[in-house]
Amino acid sequence: MPLKTINLKFTTNLKFALTFVVLLSYTFASAQEVIEEGVVEKKEVVKDTVTHERVKIDGVVAVVGDYIVLDSDLDKQFAQLEASGVSKSEMPNRCQLFGKLLEDKLYAHHAVQDSIVVNDLEIRSQVDQQFSYILEQMDGSLPRMLNFYNKDTEESLRDEMFEINKSQQLANRMQEKIVKDIEVTPEEVRQYFNEIPKEERPFFGTELKVAQIVIIPKISDAEKQVVVERLKEFKADVLERGASFTSKVVLYSDDVASRKTGGLYTLNRKRPQMVKEFRDVAFSMQEGEISDPFETDFGYHIIYLEKIRGQEYDVRHVLLRPEVTQVAIKEAKEKIDLIRKRIVDGEITFAQAAREFSNEDETRNDGGQLINPRTQDYSFELTKMDPELYTQIESLKDDEISLVLQDEDRINPIKFKILTVTDRINEHEADFAKDYLKIKNLTEQDKQFKAVEKWVDEKVMDTYININGEYRNCEFESNWLKK
Repeated sequence: MPLKTINLKFTTNLKFALTFVVLLSYTFASAQEVIEEGVVEKKEVVKDTVTHERVKIDGVVAVVGDYIVLDSDLDKQFAQLEASGVSKSEMPNRCQLFGKLLEDKLYAHHAVQDSIVVNDLEIRSQVDQQFSYILEQMDGSLPRMLNFYNKDTEESLRDEMFEINKSQQLANRMQEKIVKDIEVTPEEVRQYFNEIPKEERPFFGTELKVAQIVIIPKISDAEKQVVVERLKEFKADVLERGASFTSKVVLYSDDVASRKTGGLYTLNRKRPQMVKEFRDVAFSMQEGEISDPFETDFGYHIIYLEKIRGQEYDVRHVLLRPEVTQVAIKEAKEKIDLIRKRIVDGEITFAQAAREFSNEDETRNDGGQLINPRTQDYSFELTKMDPELYTQIESLKDDEISLVLQDEDRINPIKFKILTVTDRINEHEADFAKDYLKIKNLTEQDKQFKAVEKWVDEKVMDTYININGEYRNCEFESNWLKK
């Protein structure tokens, strides 16, 4: 039992790391190009003397069904795992990573065999977002981007991105299909827990529950009107005087992420993207039309609808945020100072104050309780807490109120908040009653792992698999060599 738990932990961590690589770092290994394995002789002339050096070329090290793995795929994955922050102690060895790539290809191959369908339009939209993100990181230089990924044209890079994303999505859908109906009963949870030797039972780290009250400076109607009139001027300048909409974006938009690409976004009617107000305006427009100014949580926008391609809409937008005045900032600071004093003096509880005064919709109705984005509950494991949040509460005792902190987020350039620790569970050995939900989760993961392991073992035997060279010496957990 402990061995399976450790294996599952490794598999889960590795899958997360590789997914992180695919979605954030966007490594585009050559997944479908077949290159014969071998060596080439490299000649170099130095002072009329010819030297010969044998250089191994990139080769196919494995074939799994309709998919291949290149030797360079592993090198690129290692480089990206390291770049994404995976420590040396957590880094898989070459055989482990190779086994993981074989497993991914097996999933993708059988997803196709099982007629699992992925939406090409959805993948194209994902590629558009990835392409824009990478281009922004390259300071908007397409030649630099193509050189970095060793591609001659934008089209060839987009095509490869599409194939990588499609293969990854097929693999994900296949894994979901394998485990989708797996559930555990209370008796299975109890049995799983009892089978773990007492000396090997997991320790759960210190957990905290944290609440906060947020006060955001109010933006005056006068400041809102200023940006509305300015956006109207931009629209008139484009329509009546022939100015470039893209130039307006580059020079004035407060959406820094899209500014370098001219404010371009590709929206899909079937897949929610951007806030609802933005989508509603975009999908009501005709090609070549510029919208009137409209408001979202991020500020005020105008949209230019550049192209409609079936369910996809290519739009550019200018975002302007109204100025937050010093008067509004002063009023917000005074308000939260007063709220804090009333809580400290015992006039009102923290939860009551949050419900009555906090400007943060996500936490106000729960008395200010923060929700852990990883677990979707109120508990934060201390060692996995966001570093910024940790520094804000690390010195707080239970029910102590923090000093007023100034903060910001992607919507608000300035806001004020106070925090408190509402509950604390110190590090402890797993307890069946106290930690039932965590143990249930471990039980379910173990059952899923066994189901996937069984599926892989069965599919390996009836799938064409060929492994070349030194990788045949690896000690795999699955029977990839069919011995």
